[in-house]
Amino acid sequence: MDAELWEKVLNPDNVYRRQLIDQVVSTALPESKSPEQVSAAVKAFMTADLPHELIELLEKIVLQNSAFSGNFNLQNLLILTAIKADPSRVMDYINRLDNFDGPAVGEVAVEAQLYEEAFAIFKKFNLNVQAVNVLLDNIQSIERAVEFAFRVEEDAVWSQVAKAQLREGMVSEAIESFIRADDATEFLDVIRAAEMADVYHDLVRYLLMVRQKAKEPKVDSELIYAYAKIDRLGDIEEFILMPNVANLQNVGDRLYDEALYEAAKIIFAFISNWAKLACTLVKLRQFQGAVDAARKANSSKTWKEVCFACVDAEEFRLAQICGLNIIIQVDDLEEVSDYYQNRGCFNELISLMESGLGLERAHMGIFTELGVLYARYRPEKLMEHIKLFSTRLNIPKLIRACDEQQHWKELTYLYIQYDEFDNAATTIMNHSPEAWDHMQFKDVAVKVANVELYYKAVHFYLQEHPDLINDLLNVLALKVDHTRVVDIMRKADYLHLVKPYMVAVQSNNVAAVNEALNAIYVEEEDYDRLRESIDMHDNFDQIGLAQKIEKHELLEMRRVAAYIYKKAGRWKQSIALSKKDNLYKDAMETCSQSGDRELAEELLVYFIEKGKKECFASCLFVCYDLIRPDVAVELAWMNNMIDFAFPYLLQFIREYTGKVDELVKDKLEALSEVKAKEKEEKDILAQQNMYAQLLPLALPAPPIPGMGGGFAPPPPMGGMGMPPMPPFGMPPMGSY
Repeated sequence: MDAELWEKVLNPDNVYRRQLIDQVVSTALPESKSPEQVSAAVKAFMTADLPHELIELLEKIVLQNSAFSGNFNLQNLLILTAIKADPSRVMDYINRLDNFDGPAVGEVAVEAQLYEEAFAIFKKFNLNVQAVNVLLDNIQSIERAVEFAFRVEEDAVWSQVAKAQLREGMVSEAIESFIRADDATEFLDVIRAAEMADVYHDLVRYLLMVRQKAKEPKVDSELIYAYAKIDRLGDIEEFILMPNVANLQNVGDRLYDEALYEAAKIIFAFISNWAKLACTLVKLRQFQGAVDAARKANSSKTWKEVCFACVDAEEFRLAQICGLNIIIQVDDLEEVSDYYQNRGCFNELISLMESGLGLERAHMGIFTELGVLYARYRPEKLMEHIKLFSTRLNIPKLIRACDEQQHWKELTYLYIQYDEFDNAATTIMNHSPEAWDHMQFKDVAVKVANVELYYKAVHFYLQEHPDLINDLLNVLALKVDHTRVVDIMRKADYLHLVKPYMVAVQSNNVAAVNEALNAIYVEEEDYDRLRESIDMHDNFDQIGLAQKIEKHELLEMRRVAAYIYKKAGRWKQSIALSKKDNLYKDAMETCSQSGDRELAEELLVYFIEKGKKECFASCLFVCYDLIRPDVAVELAWMNNMIDFAFPYLLQFIREYTGKVDELVKDKLEALSEVKAKEKEEKDILAQQNMYAQLLPLALPAPPIPGMGGGFAPPPPMGGMGMPPMPPFGMPPMGSY
């Protein structure tokens, strides 16, 4: 049939179009046996956009027993046209028709949102996956999808159902579906969803299925974790003993982080991660096991964790075992100490440190820390500890601790050991009730570097221990300025207190010391000591002292004043003072020592005037060298004292007689010496002549050419008192 004709008759302007269509649909095409006629008519209807009329036409052709009822294309066309023009008829067509392109038509139905029709198509053609996808994705009925999956029992269908259930959060149902589907491809999503939903029982079943299909570390690791979550510890032990690819370290860490300590314990014990095992056992409060594991780990960090946990649990015996392995590390010692102290475990900490002293690797930090602890909590043991281990202590640190805790005696000892003698002395003086010990302070005082501390010590002893001040000053005698010490004592009005010290240092002949001692002797009227001091030490104001005591009520003191004048060369004042006190012997001795003839003669005159004849006689002897004989005789003769002068005259005569005798003796000795000398000279000359005779004669000189041969013998030697010699040889020797 001509396409143009069909176009013309099917034109909407044709008033007979309806009648034509009815005739074609009802009679013409159903009875036609020509495919070309049917195809042309269908094309014409499609071109004219007459879908309803086309449906009527195709129903007549396909649904009624015509020659074209089973035509594949016509059935497809009928259903597709119905999908577009009259969806209500689609389901009926699907049920009645069998020879059409199910997959393609089904997809068209889905696109046209005819989901039930699409499901029916896929189901009819056993396209179960597409069918279940329609139920899940389009109809969104998981229940129907599950029912459908049960009906068809295909893995692919169950897999799609499982994925949909997983998306909807139906984790347990999804896992069941995956198991039915025997699908292990989505294990990562399943694991994630199962953990979020906390359905570990189901997850275990799923992972066991997955393990049969794949060897994945993630699967084995998650299986162990799932076992732990449902407390199937026995299964964990069995599983890790079997071949597996689980990352046990990561699994153990994860279990530990999530407080699944029993399971973590199994894992760490199996992989010999002793450090983690120790921490896990601590969490389980299995402290003995934790200590054993820490010993195998032998890690400072592990020891500390176990130790601190034992302290918190008051398992101090085990804590000490751990602590002994920690405190041998200098850097960790303070952390352990602080941890114990912050929890008030002072006695246990001290016990730990005391045990640490005996360790082979014990270091200075342990000894020092124990000292600090004693300073804080057991002060009665501190001094003994310091004395025993002074060479193994960090003394500056312990000094700070003792200062902080106000243990002054121990602090002093530490300063001494550290050669800080200035600080030691200062501490003793500032805290004397506790720190002072006389013998110790003396040893410290002589070693201080700050000179001012010497005088501070003097003040300290003056105020607190005046009875021992001389002992201290004797020790410091070579260090202190004696003048300054005397000034300190004079200002404090305690000069008498340090008299023994001043006596001991007076040998230095210091003016201040001499004057202070002299003043004390004067005050005590100890004239013997005063005279001794004056004799041995002259560095003082002699005239001032003499003027001070020349009017003293005690005669011996005035006598000392005269003695001072005499030593100072003030002869007249000394003699006058002696004469005033009738100390004539002293006056005479002074005159004798002065060497002044005038003073001696004046004293003679004084004795004559006073009628002291005996003194006159004595003075002549004492001042014998100074008094002229003529003056003495004259004074004696004029004052009728010849008898008292006579001993002097006898002595004078004897002296001068002796001198004359000495002169005569000297003269005779001189003459004897001259004669002896002349004799000695003669003996020497005779000896020389004798030796000259024994000497050989000199040989003659050889003849000189041109002169007569031979030589004349030497002339005979004569003179010098020797006999002439023969021409040759020695003179004949006489027989004995």
